[in-house]
Amino acid sequence: MEKELLFSDLGISAEILKAVEDMGYTHPSTIQAQSIPYLLEGKDVIGQAQTGTGKTASFAIPIIDMVDASFNKPQALILCPTRELAVQVEGEIVKLSKYKRGVSSTCIYGGEAIDRQIRSLKKGVQIVVGTPGRIMDHMDRGTLNLDHVRIIVLDEADEMLDMGFREDIENILSDCPEERQTVFFSATMPKPIMDLTRKFQDNPEIVRVLRKELTVENISQVYYEVKPALKLELMSRLINLHQFQLSVVFCNTKRVTDEVTEELAARGITAEALHGDLSQAQRTKVMNKFRKGHVSVLVATDVAARGIDVDNVEAVFNFDLPLDEENYVHRIGRTGRAGKSGAAISFVTGRKDMFKIKDLEKFIKTSISKMDPPSVADLIELKKEQLIKDVNRHLSKDEDNSFYEDAIGQMLTEGLSMEQIVLALTKIQLADAVKEMQEQNFNLDLGRDRDRGVRSDRGERRGRERGRERDRSGRGERSERSERRGGREKGVREPGMARLFLNLGKKDRIRPNDIVGAIAGETGVPGKNIGGIDIFDNFSFVDVPSKDADHVIKVMKNNTIKGKSVNMEISKG
Repeated sequence: MEKELLFSDLGISAEILKAVEDMGYTHPSTIQAQSIPYLLEGKDVIGQAQTGTGKTASFAIPIIDMVDASFNKPQALILCPTRELAVQVEGEIVKLSKYKRGVSSTCIYGGEAIDRQIRSLKKGVQIVVGTPGRIMDHMDRGTLNLDHVRIIVLDEADEMLDMGFREDIENILSDCPEERQTVFFSATMPKPIMDLTRKFQDNPEIVRVLRKELTVENISQVYYEVKPALKLELMSRLINLHQFQLSVVFCNTKRVTDEVTEELAARGITAEALHGDLSQAQRTKVMNKFRKGHVSVLVATDVAARGIDVDNVEAVFNFDLPLDEENYVHRIGRTGRAGKSGAAISFVTGRKDMFKIKDLEKFIKTSISKMDPPSVADLIELKKEQLIKDVNRHLSKDEDNSFYEDAIGQMLTEGLSMEQIVLALTKIQLADAVKEMQEQNFNLDLGRDRDRGVRSDRGERRGRERGRERDRSGRGERSERSERRGGREKGVREPGMARLFLNLGKKDRIRPNDIVGAIAGETGVPGKNIGGIDIFDNFSFVDVPSKDADHVIKVMKNNTIKGKSVNMEISKG
């Protein structure tokens, strides 16, 4: 049987071994075991691994062992795409170098007063960690000299290029001595990265974590088929169902990130957006709130999420499926850390997404299970189970209960039985949840139609049937309702109905059944509840229940009818 590799087998110093033991590690990860020996030999390295595999220690350990502690000039430079990642990396270096006397490091980045950084550099350090823009700033000011740099590391190199740092990176690399080690670590290896390696590296060793090792065994990977307009409803239910305390939601665009954040907040779920439009101060504030648990959901784009290092993330939601397979791996690596379990939940909204799921399964060599959306009944049952757990937890506490017992005694003296007291208190705990969930019952199916997957088209089918009946009867049911109410031309409509303006009309070949089918199928409003429809050359009017009007407008905004983009609003006429 092959002996399991230990950190002591890698040829690192006793001081670092002691620091590693203090951190609770004895066995190196795959990326560490393969890259540390190469780096200690002085070789250039290309390392491909996602966050959470221990790649920071892969280059931090050799750097700490190789720098000359007696020479207080920058000998190692580590470039990171974001402040968060730079702070994280420098923090890891501080932990690993705690027993290495004389070895010091500093972190420099934008969004912080430059005077403190200048003082730190003047004091003398061997290891500098920073973002490309601020590194260039110090180089231009003459406060950072790279003449003695013996090793330079580009951490998350792909993200630095995506963020537009290529010119800065090339200038920094060109300013370093030719006799040096150049190391690239990246989750993905696109062509621009490989172009840089050919230009600035000398016969590099390639270390790549195998695909089967890219996923963590304790991450449950599932997907749900759901209509685009119902993603938020489903995600809210899942967060409530599983009682996730910290979650990261990934979107492909800044616009969607902001929209999802606002919608979650409107549903009572504390959420913050993290994307490239935020200033450094705003990013820091958002991340601090998330780390401290003041925000339960972080909604982020792929670029902004690099550098997130929070061990307690319970779930990752792919609100939008990632654009490539390696980004999927990078996303789900945000959960299931430090030996804890995690969930990776993806939303599928059509045939194209289903093909992506199949591609992901091939890439990670693991199946992603299809799940049925939870119903309102599931959520109510969860609330009941949670209440029972809470009761047992409080009863198990060793504390003074005299105040609570007095309150129960007062209720008993009022003539209430113990059963009545328990019933009332249970109602108090569950009533709001039951009411809220019952009000959301119009979205119960969330795309559950097993025969057709994503397209839960029962409402649409009913709408088409109603439309055909109208067509067969000439003026149809719509006209009958108009006559019954005294005619729509006079502005009379059924009580409780709101009139919506629709930007499509006869020129778009729109028929009543198209409108009813689209509204019923996309919003969950039953076709039978949709009122009269008037179609003109360039626009139309449709009556819907007043209580559903805002919901219909919001959902239909993201949809089409006969391939035409829909715009709906309350009729002002």
